[in-house]
Amino acid sequence: MTTDNLSRARIISVGGHTPQVDPGAFIAAGATLVGNVVVKKGASVFYGCVLRAETAPITIGEDTNVQDNTVMHTDEGKPVVIGSRVSVGHQALVHGAEVDDDVLIGMHATVLNDAHVGAESLVAAGAIVLEGTEIPPRSLVAGVPAKVRREMNDEGVEKVRQNARSYLRLSALHRDTAEVLDDL
Repeated sequence: MTTDNLSRARIISVGGHTPQVDPGAFIAAGATLVGNVVVKKGASVFYGCVLRAETAPITIGEDTNVQDNTVMHTDEGKPVVIGSRVSVGHQALVHGAEVDDDVLIGMHATVLNDAHVGAESLVAAGAIVLEGTEIPPRSLVAGVPAKVRREMNDEGVEKVRQNARSYLRLSALHRDTAEVLDDL
């Protein structure tokens, strides 16, 4: 991550907690990290995201991508824990929930307090995973409220992993070539 991009992201200390960003992570200009946020190696937080952790921690696992305009927030005793190689789609909301490794959270999906999404699962775009819901590993979940529709097959799991790999390339492109142009 270039110093310029990090300086244009909003990194805000609150309540004695300052976000911790691995040097191998990418935080886009315009993203906001507040409080007890940890972003691990290879992870990316894209434009317009807000990760606000004043009451419990938010942890973003290795090689995970948090796509544009996603919001993550915690409640007292309800952290957000996102595993490794997870894709959190554009404008998703994750609030006080846990998401295991190799998961795709679709665009505009919502995952609420105390929900747990098992490894190698896919939460469809627009789905709402209600508070306290337990999603088993390798589940395809859709609907409002979200329900398990079927088990993920090997091909589906590979597509989820491929999405995370493609975002590693995109984050490298942005980290290495993006320039904020204020004078247009």
